[in-house]
Amino acid sequence: MNDGKAVAGNVTIVARSGIGLAIRNGAPKPDISSPEALKRTLLAAKSIAYSNPAGGSSSGIHFATVLDRLGIANEMKSKTNFPKSGPVGVLVANGEAELGVQQIQELMPVAGIQIIGPLPGDLQDIIIFSAAIMASSRDTEASRSLVNFLRTPQATAVINAKGMEPATP
Repeated sequence: MNDGKAVAGNVTIVARSGIGLAIRNGAPKPDISSPEALKRTLLAAKSIAYSNPAGGSSSGIHFATVLDRLGIANEMKSKTNFPKSGPVGVLVANGEAELGVQQIQELMPVAGIQIIGPLPGDLQDIIIFSAAIMASSRDTEASRSLVNFLRTPQATAVINAKGMEPATP
């Protein structure tokens, strides 16, 4: 918007997404209901996986700050398995990590895992997905129709099914 490519009044929030934790199917479901419960769960885990912050992943960068806030970043280093490629959930499904942390919509399609919930309380980081009508658009009416469609019950049902929260009008 600030670079003049999208007009401020033509940017619409479409969906929100949070960071969640996953375990392998059949594993006991740990308590992550509060920051203290999450801390206990992480310390008790034999291994965890999340996207390497050095790679620029927003969930990995945020989760590294969560570990710092919980005061357990050093303890978790030896337990951390960063994926070389592909989703974090695959490491969990393959038994290479006991817990996986990633955007919920990125965990959902991975077979062999169960999402146990979002990061608790103020440890959560919500990513906002927006649609914009570009200032250079050749057909602003078609663009507006697409943005409007993304807010219909049909589109919001898909957004929900994919692990995101639709924007409220």
